[in-house]
Amino acid sequence: MLNITEVRIKLVQSARDKLVAFASITLENALVIRDIKIISSGTNHLFVAMPSRKLCDRCPSCGGKNHVRSRFCADCGERLEKNRAGLDERGRPRLYSDIAHPIHQRARDHFHKAILAAYAREVEASGREGYVETVFEDMDYQAWNEDAAGE
Repeated sequence: MLNITEVRIKLVQSARDKLVAFASITLENALVIRDIKIISSGTNHLFVAMPSRKLCDRCPSCGGKNHVRSRFCADCGERLEKNRAGLDERGRPRLYSDIAHPIHQRARDHFHKAILAAYAREVEASGREGYVETVFEDMDYQAWNEDAAGE
């Protein structure tokens, strides 16, 4: 199993959202995976979501790139077909694709355990006097918080 050399947690202060934190994990002091999300799925259950991207397709009229949920082309304004997304193994539309993810369950459990332990430590530390929140200098999470607040 890969050695996890660092886990960084950025808590998110948003009462209306299920997203509770972002994480960054370093493997073997050689590889960093950023934009991991820690999501609360209610009743004290946390889920670790690996980084992903929205799936897109091309407009049949102009070739412009659009998210598969878009109703109109962002480039030419042409109406797009509904239900353009492929289906996942449960028959639901695939709207996102993982950028990085564990290959097998043992690795997933290893990462989730380390990330959730770091999250618990960060939450505990955040309650102490003099707490200084984690800053990810290479990521603009402040802008994310402002975007989420404006929705």
